[in-house]
Amino acid sequence: MRRITPKAAALAAVAMLALATPAQAQAAAAHHRAAAPEAYFEYTDITRETAVVKLTDPAKIQHARNLLNGTTTAEPHLIGKIVKRPAPYNLRWSYHYDPNSVDFFDYAFEVCDATIPYVEEHLDEAGGAFLPGLVWCPWTSHLVREIPAP
Repeated sequence: MRRITPKAAALAAVAMLALATPAQAQAAAAHHRAAAPEAYFEYTDITRETAVVKLTDPAKIQHARNLLNGTTTAEPHLIGKIVKRPAPYNLRWSYHYDPNSVDFFDYAFEVCDATIPYVEEHLDEAGGAFLPGLVWCPWTSHLVREIPAP
């Protein structure tokens, strides 16, 4: 009987999932989003080119939303480490911010400043004398809008 009980329990669990209502499925999806928050924001710089950044920290997501709705003007610029490959949400460029490294700033050292297209054009040099440690802090960067998840 011991071998039948786990199999019966597994079958019952599968049946319960199959019979879940759309509302239950939506509630489960909302719970998952709450457990692992992420948000996507379009940003630009002095060149008016745009790119997308993914944020995963709830406090940073809120800060970004506060910048967009005008609740704050503090720390409007992006800083973080770049990854030298495209991301599914930022396919226009051959690089993207590592979501776990992104933060906001008011002032930063010149060594990490560059425009969006300049980083693309010199990506092979990033991590050396250009953008040491792959840290990028475009001084003229600012968020444009929040966008839906891809």
